[in-house]
Amino acid sequence: MFNIVGGAWPLLHMRSFEAVLGPKTDRWLVRTVAGLLIGVGWSQVRAAQTPEGVRHARRIGLATASTLLAIDLVYVPLGRLRPTYLLDAAAEAAWIRAWRSAS
Repeated sequence: MFNIVGGAWPLLHMRSFEAVLGPKTDRWLVRTVAGLLIGVGWSQVRAAQTPEGVRHARRIGLATASTLLAIDLVYVPLGRLRPTYLLDAAAEAAWIRAWRSAS
């Protein structure tokens, strides 16, 4: 659900998204990532109904959280992303820890 909610935010209210995370030059890219996050989250929710589905959801969760964490940690120090993205980095690190401990 975390990925679904996070993906839905800029689609439902771009103004508040940009107020927190900074103005975006390429809104099409924000919407693309948002749609991908919704798709990832929906796939995780639907898959997790069987033991193999839980393993699949874990793999998707680890890959998604690792990618988003890496982006946050590279582009905040470069000044391309606002420091508020470090809150997302902390959340992604927590998801990585949670997914790894669930295995």
